[in-house]
Amino acid sequence: MKIILASSSPRRKDLMEKLVKDFEIIVPLKDEDTKQKMCMNKLCEKLSLQKAEEVFSKTSGDRVVIGSDCMVSIKNKRLGKPHSEQEANEMLKLLSNRWHTVYTGLAVLIQKGEKIKKYVLCDKTKVKFKRLTQQDIDWYLGFDEYKDKAGSYAVQGISNVFVEKIKGNLSTIIGLPTHKLFDILKAEEII
Repeated sequence: MKIILASSSPRRKDLMEKLVKDFEIIVPLKDEDTKQKMCMNKLCEKLSLQKAEEVFSKTSGDRVVIGSDCMVSIKNKRLGKPHSEQEANEMLKLLSNRWHTVYTGLAVLIQKGEKIKKYVLCDKTKVKFKRLTQQDIDWYLGFDEYKDKAGSYAVQGISNVFVEKIKGNLSTIIGLPTHKLFDILKAEEII
């Protein structure tokens, strides 16, 4: 059975490689609309499902298509991917010395013969950053790691030095809740 990851994220690819040996990547073309008015977990589920459905519709046969989307929230404010270094700077100031929540949606579409199953869920993990000085933020921004990252940071990268505590699963913060995906694939006898 083909396993397809509907993502352009190298981080999701790395996480998938820890679960399955053989899979392919097909990048969905639709842009994510993170401005929609709905709660964070439902929005992450919806965006994940959109990615999976787009790729599912372009493929055929017995297959598993996996979509995922990640967003950061602090005090009811959504932090998506920064559009500029200044926006990243503001996000990091906001995260300094505070808890925030990382929401990651997961959509898994499975076709076996004529039967199609759909799993859609959202996992969340809480993260607390240390107090950051402007010097800390400037140092970090110099690496350009913040680009294309929800909340302007990558917990598995350089910015892990800012993380004081985590309550939840690390893979959720990275962008693909592998503990949840494993359970689905195991229940479906795919792994």
